Amino acid sequence: MALTLVIGAGYCNKAAGSEKEPAALTSAISADPAFALVYKGDFAGAQKALDEQIKSGSAPTELTELSKVLGEYKTLQAKRDIARRANYESQLKELAKYRNPAAYNIKDANGAKDPNGIKDINDVNDPNGLFGALMVVVKAHEVADANQKKELLANPFVQEVINKSVARCGKYEKQGNWLEALVGCYGKLKMLYEDNKAYADYVETLTDKELVKLSLTDSPCENRDLRYKGVDKEMFVRTVKGLDLNYVAILNYIDMANKAVKRAQLLAEVVRTVPELQKQFIGAMDQAKFEAWSHGLDEINSQVASSPLGITKDKFLSIFDQIIELNKNTINVPQEVLIVHLSEASLAALDPYTNLIWPQQIEEFKKNMTNEFSGIGVEITKAEGPLKIASLLPDTPAYTSGLDAGDEIVAVNGTSTKDMPIGCAVKMITGPANTKVNLTIRRKGEQKTTEFVIKRGKILVPTVRGWQRQGDGEWNYMIDEEASIGYIHVTSFSEKTDTDFDAVLGKLETNGLKGLIIDLRYNPGGYLETAIKMVDKFVSEGLIVRTQPRFGWATYASAKKEGTHPDYPIAILINEGSASASEIMAGALKDPMHKRAILVGTRTYGKGSVQTIGAAGEGAQLKYTMAYYHLPSGQRVEGRSEMEKLNRKDWGVGPDVNVELTNEELKKLIDYQRDNDVLVKAGHKNGEEGLKKHGAKEMLEADPQLAIADLVLKSKLIETKLVAKSK
Repeated sequence: MALTLVIGAGYCNKAAGSEKEPAALTSAISADPAFALVYKGDFAGAQKALDEQIKSGSAPTELTELSKVLGEYKTLQAKRDIARRANYESQLKELAKYRNPAAYNIKDANGAKDPNGIKDINDVNDPNGLFGALMVVVKAHEVADANQKKELLANPFVQEVINKSVARCGKYEKQGNWLEALVGCYGKLKMLYEDNKAYADYVETLTDKELVKLSLTDSPCENRDLRYKGVDKEMFVRTVKGLDLNYVAILNYIDMANKAVKRAQLLAEVVRTVPELQKQFIGAMDQAKFEAWSHGLDEINSQVASSPLGITKDKFLSIFDQIIELNKNTINVPQEVLIVHLSEASLAALDPYTNLIWPQQIEEFKKNMTNEFSGIGVEITKAEGPLKIASLLPDTPAYTSGLDAGDEIVAVNGTSTKDMPIGCAVKMITGPANTKVNLTIRRKGEQKTTEFVIKRGKILVPTVRGWQRQGDGEWNYMIDEEASIGYIHVTSFSEKTDTDFDAVLGKLETNGLKGLIIDLRYNPGGYLETAIKMVDKFVSEGLIVRTQPRFGWATYASAKKEGTHPDYPIAILINEGSASASEIMAGALKDPMHKRAILVGTRTYGKGSVQTIGAAGEGAQLKYTMAYYHLPSGQRVEGRSEMEKLNRKDWGVGPDVNVELTNEELKKLIDYQRDNDVLVKAGHKNGEEGLKKHGAKEMLEADPQLAIADLVLKSKLIETKLVAKSK
């Protein structure tokens, strides 16, 4: 509770000229602005307000403690600024090497080029020079101030790098190498020119092309026929009829039709561009079929364009049928493939969260929703090249199998993982309980491989974590022992999250918890009911969230006094990866009606809607948006996709204390978190050999958002002491 609400009411009731307030009380009142500024992220303003109070000579000792906290913030920011400037200068020096790579590359005695040296941006056979230089430009731009950004992008050499990168990627596009064009060039240009919508749209187009290409290509874990097995047109017809009645807004069938036609055109372009797909579907150089397809789509597009007042549901379904019939008579892409792409494209015109879950996707969808699946209990990564085990999960088949963190997975059931996508590897390693999987493992420092045959079991991935995992698999949740500030990382909202969260709170409170940091960064959400239960733990009464459908009554969720935890201060970490249920929890606890938490970080993703699941025919399900949600004070959490169409950036839930991380800071933070998350095998003998663990001080230094949340809570605790002293 803010100090002004506790003290101000009584003070304002005093008549002018009434008796003088006690010194401690007046000090607390005049100190209040400093605390309020801290909770808004204005630490410089807080320091100024505090300095004025201290100069008056009547400041209580608690304000000296606040001064120390503000000093810690100033030191933290000074270190960050020094690191930023050093990083910028380092990137400029690195960029200079690309102007004259020969001067920086050391050659061997025979005059051969250094294979690891700076590459030539003009080498047409090696894109690493050109795209390496562009990546350096991106890194420099990311840590530059406003003036430095302008100077950097105006630099003639930078412009040369950008122009040559665009030209190089144009060649990739003609060859159907859209991923190379996306990663090598346009993804980077989108970062350099954040407000350029053309780059953002083109990145989306390239992404769609690559996804279409992948959808038509067999992978090690499934062929195309298996991927689309069970898909039927009636699933989409049923979907459209259901959405017409139950979707949160009136369907815009013109937008849906335009998206469907555009995807159909894109599908044909991909088939025509990629030689193996062209040969497979339309025959080598069979231009007549392609031209007939394109002409037919143009006619369908004209039908849509000639209906400016809108088209009906039946007309839209008729257009859907026309495209399917046209395909049969021209390029003849498998009908199941076409149905999936037309469906996905037209539903994307509504919002990013309304989609069909096709028969072959059902199991994966259930895993993501429940965090339960049948497997062996390993977390895997491909961040550094080979597929590796990042960590084990306790009480799982892998934990006692002999597998260990850091092991390279060379093959799964005899299939090499060298070029295997990580999603494919996950699919092959998981499977029905009590079945077996064969992993070929290479241990660090060894050349030989070892076969491990492991029986799969039911795996429950915990969604509640601390800041460091101990050797027995238990987590450390107290991040600041001296101030008794706890830390709980919630990775998603599953059915068990609230009970696991409650158990951790009980342990922390038993150990003298005085303040709590809840980390919701990169938490994509989950069950709405779980988010409501999480908020209810900290709010004893009042509205938590209201969901509003298109038709019918709104649904209200309110807090109950029973089970409410003590009123210690809370800081919640959020960022652009915090979505859905995360936004509900953060927004409700921040809301003016409750003022229960201070949000630290950056603006959330901006989902702003509630989804439900219904049947879409035999073996398929529809996840669709059925309501928008509103926070306790009535404001709607605006959706990102809608706000971007209006050229606005006020989507989601904004932080009280804005703290942006540079890519270097984020990389270091992720590396430290990965090290602290690792759990090695039971009876691990080499835990001291290269197994990194970082202490609380290191984690706070590596994570400015966490460190500043810690300082905000320290300020809250100091304010609490002042309030108690004033009573």
